Amino acid sequence: MSQHKDGEAQHGVAYNPNNGLEAFLSGLWEQNPVFVQVLGMCPTLAITNTVRNCIAMGLATMFVLVCSNTLVSMIRKLVPKQVRIATYILVIATAVTVVDYLVKAISVPIYQALGPFIPLIVANCIVLGRAEAFAARNPVGAAALDGAGVGIGFTFGLSCIGAIREVLGAGTLLGFSVFGPNFQPWVLFQLPPGGFFTLAIWLASMTAWKRRRQNRLVLAAQASEVRV
Repeated sequence: MSQHKDGEAQHGVAYNPNNGLEAFLSGLWEQNPVFVQVLGMCPTLAITNTVRNCIAMGLATMFVLVCSNTLVSMIRKLVPKQVRIATYILVIATAVTVVDYLVKAISVPIYQALGPFIPLIVANCIVLGRAEAFAARNPVGAAALDGAGVGIGFTFGLSCIGAIREVLGAGTLLGFSVFGPNFQPWVLFQLPPGGFFTLAIWLASMTAWKRRRQNRLVLAAQASEVRV
């Protein structure tokens, strides 16, 4: 037991059974990789022209996150500090190779639509960041939950952007017509600049919502102080 605590202390993080659950919930919303941390912008802006692509890319990234976090957590005490980044990249590359073959086997059209962005998950700062910041400092269960939470949060962020781009840019949602045959698509939202515009809309909306929520909390706190 003391050996386990000493190992955790070397990484500077004390083991907390709630770490995994907290990280899972945080990755969904408070530290969402798309809307809060603004990470992984290459696939976010490139493949979000349809919701189907967003879900496929998000699930592929979540698979890599869960696998890499789990393996990094398992070997974290065996890897010398000097080569830890190279080792993490090797682990991530292995998971990416697996998911690359899986996507190709499940759906060739989706594989072709995602193009090089599946192999580029290796260079996604979200994956390496979670391996270094969390998986290398926490037990296997917590690391797996962290990867799942961040992966679901990434999928959610991509899908929010993809929904607007597909509905406005093609008049469909998941391939089904939304506005009927007379709708004139806003082609801009299917082009790369549409990704920037849609992301900006979401970020501005979430910032405004957070400010209103914070103001309401401040007013509620002031009102409670007055009552006391």
